[in-house]
Amino acid sequence: MAAGLYIGLMSGTSLDGIDGVLFDAEAMAVIGHVHAPFAPALRDELLALNTPGDNELHRAALAANAVARGYADVVSQLLEATGTPRAQVRALGAHGQTVRHQPGGPEAYTTQLLNGALLAEQAGIAVICDLRSRDVAAGGQGAPLVPAFHRAVFSAAGEDVAVLNLGGIANLSLLFADGHTGGFDCGPANCLMDGWIARHRGLAYDADGAWAASGRVQPALLAALLAEPWFALPPPKSTGRDLFHLRWLDSRLAPGLAAEDVQATLLELSARCVADALRAQMPGAATLIACGGGALNGTLMRRLAALLPGVATQTSAEHGLPVDQVEAAAFAWLAHRFVEGLQGNLPAVTGAAGPRLLGALYPA
Repeated sequence: MAAGLYIGLMSGTSLDGIDGVLFDAEAMAVIGHVHAPFAPALRDELLALNTPGDNELHRAALAANAVARGYADVVSQLLEATGTPRAQVRALGAHGQTVRHQPGGPEAYTTQLLNGALLAEQAGIAVICDLRSRDVAAGGQGAPLVPAFHRAVFSAAGEDVAVLNLGGIANLSLLFADGHTGGFDCGPANCLMDGWIARHRGLAYDADGAWAASGRVQPALLAALLAEPWFALPPPKSTGRDLFHLRWLDSRLAPGLAAEDVQATLLELSARCVADALRAQMPGAATLIACGGGALNGTLMRRLAALLPGVATQTSAEHGLPVDQVEAAAFAWLAHRFVEGLQGNLPAVTGAAGPRLLGALYPA
């Protein structure tokens, strides 16, 4: 058995589909990558399950089955594309689809839809899933879980480096030159922009931020959005569609705004919440390395660069790891940590009571 091979499977809050990577944990390198979009009906159902509705338990169970089948298909495609026998993969780390995230307090929980048992049956590989719950049970946020992986692949000697994941939500990993690692969610990245363009133009996302670039930022609306109390909370903190959704936006809109101006303002919100957080938490940042789908949004990346003069704004692709592979690779790495009996969380990041082994195992 090739001891270092793992698969990572990620589907994030952007709901753009499933990313799978074959990952060599010894070489810390991605060997292969497959992306599969969600079927429109499943995407719509996963989005709907973020809010209360009828017959939720039944619908969530069916969605968890569908996610498992989608993950298993990606595994098969990945193994075929790389010519890798299933027996050579030690385990796969599977994130599942977050539909609720309520950390903090005695009734804290986080819910990622995925039938891990079904995935293990269909994939024929040991499954490590439910990777956030143990950190939440230990009093942590359960997020972000990627900063330790980011340090392993993106840190630079003698420099303060920030890694920014731009998915549905933006989160920062802070890799300080002294070896200290921080990380937290900053606010919405793509989730509001995606929802707004879907409502007004029937598109899944704003390619390259072109629609946002056609509008004008509305200062009053931007101020109303930035007044959200969550932005003022200190780390550790995390968020998701529980807070940042179109109903949240609608409640802050003044009548008569042009749709493209709202989109421009939402892009500015995404850039501002990141820039403000980075200046506050890592004022000496030399480099910002962006990954996730939002790193392909040229308008957003240019705004980040403009708001952060003196910080080299780059993408993970410039450091050897394409932007759409980073999170899946992180969850392959977390599966490796589980198999080796090593902690997966960073208590300084999540606020958990201590280091914890993350995940639940469904053997092959």
